[in-house]
Amino acid sequence: MGKLTVWAPKAQSVLLHIADTELEMAPVNGGWWTLETEKATPGSNYAFIVDGSKPLPDPRSAWQPHGVHGPSRILDHSAFAWQDASWQPLPLDSAIIYELHVGTFTPEGTFRAAESRLDYLRDLGVTHVELMPVNGFSGDRGWGYDGVDLFAPHQGYGGPAGLKHLVDVCHQKGLAVILDVVYNHFGPEGNYLEHFGPYLTDRHSSPWGPAVNFDGPHSDEVRRFFCDNALMWLQAYHVDALRIDAVHAIVDTSAVHILEQLAMEVDTLQTLTGRHLYLIAESDLNDPRIVKAREVGGYGIDAQWSDDFHHALHTVLTGETAGYYADFGRLTDLAKALAAAFVYDGQYSAFRRRRHGRTTGGLSGHRFLGYIQNHDQVGNRAQGDRLSHLIGSGKLKVAAALVFTAPFIPLIFHGEEWGAGSPFLYFTDHQDPGLGAAVKAGRRREFSAFGWEDTDIPDPQSDKTFQDSKLRWEEPNHSPHRDVLAWYRQCIHLRRSQPALKSGRMDRVHTAMDEHARWFVMERAPLIIACNLGTFEQTVPIDKAAPLKIIMASEETIRLRPGGVSLPPDSVAVLSEDRGQV
Repeated sequence: MGKLTVWAPKAQSVLLHIADTELEMAPVNGGWWTLETEKATPGSNYAFIVDGSKPLPDPRSAWQPHGVHGPSRILDHSAFAWQDASWQPLPLDSAIIYELHVGTFTPEGTFRAAESRLDYLRDLGVTHVELMPVNGFSGDRGWGYDGVDLFAPHQGYGGPAGLKHLVDVCHQKGLAVILDVVYNHFGPEGNYLEHFGPYLTDRHSSPWGPAVNFDGPHSDEVRRFFCDNALMWLQAYHVDALRIDAVHAIVDTSAVHILEQLAMEVDTLQTLTGRHLYLIAESDLNDPRIVKAREVGGYGIDAQWSDDFHHALHTVLTGETAGYYADFGRLTDLAKALAAAFVYDGQYSAFRRRRHGRTTGGLSGHRFLGYIQNHDQVGNRAQGDRLSHLIGSGKLKVAAALVFTAPFIPLIFHGEEWGAGSPFLYFTDHQDPGLGAAVKAGRRREFSAFGWEDTDIPDPQSDKTFQDSKLRWEEPNHSPHRDVLAWYRQCIHLRRSQPALKSGRMDRVHTAMDEHARWFVMERAPLIIACNLGTFEQTVPIDKAAPLKIIMASEETIRLRPGGVSLPPDSVAVLSEDRGQV
């Protein structure tokens, strides 16, 4: 006998549609409905009929083999034979994170195909593989952030068994797995939750419409839905960490914020399993409470993305000033980001037209992820431009050197390490023609203010947009990609081998710069990172009594000079004060 349950607190009747029959479910406490039947066996398809609706997939469906509109399928999680019993991930503080999109990482775009590149990632020096969302979404291709089947891995990637096998193989190769999850909204297509219960509320709003109901009537079960989802990925799929998308779009006025509840429950699971588990947030709030310990009034999230560092570094490299980049562009911004994480920690933001942020107050840099590219910062450009499309390889090397010597946990986006030629575009595959057309029109409106012509903005619904975004794995074998990849390998090796770079002490980061001459120096004793972003060769001053040694240089012509180091334009050198050790 198998048991199926569903939460539908306002329903008058719920029928289970299974094996071409309809069976009445019984109401129980808390708005739940339940039924035990011998028809409910692993592999059986089923759906729910709520108050006479058409058959609907289970909101907690573990398997959607026929897409978001099809029936759910019963999954036996215990049937998978895991081989990672002795697995323990490296601490997050020691991570080198590689973010990838399963559908464009390989030509095949599946979990199994991704396994063929794991040796490459391990040899590169990566320790943690971060997967963009893999929960069920409409169509065959998409970013995954408009998911509706939060408990069901996307069938097009390989479904539940494919994801488990990928995680298992990652662990066998010494790679931890981070999974992106979206708890701030649901996708528009295949979202049948309104038939079941008040998962959304009009008491608050989000960029995608009504907000998730984390603090209104019936919100206890909505909170349980998301916490159970997080625990499922960590337990049933052996994922090591979750990256929670756009937590600034979560509205929760409860005394215990949903992020704090989630962190407490993950901590409990970590204690029970003895396995290191982590939560990482994406936040636009510049609010350190997200990553502060609960004992001092924080939410207890382990780390968060650091957009200020990205914006500060991106603008000094590209000179871009549109949108939120208008708040950045000075070397002093970059210096502050390296020493304090938040450039805006309480002062006025011209872009926001208000004060923004709060000081990090002595937090470790290991509470923040540092990067110069990620899916958002590339894919949310009109033509999916990577940094390698905007600047030359010299500045790319400067960017990589600063990312891997910063006091933050470094993250790179797939293909970044060789300056990939393929863009990463925004793509969808909505089956509703009206929705597809609306997404296409909205994308064009979004970028019209930047002066882009309609014909220059790829159609998100086109398969070509998706195909163009796939990595070209032949590129690393050819110039200039080969040279960029070799530099990334050096940077990652430096990060993992130098004790000074393993510290998260931002108060020990010292900087010097010249805004006019465009040189920048960061010291993390005994290492010194000297950059020339100017248009002419110059000697960057290094005021040290001890002899210096060049341990890494982006150009062969870089030389030590009395009082400093001579750098050609768009170059970087890593120096050491220590004469005896490198």
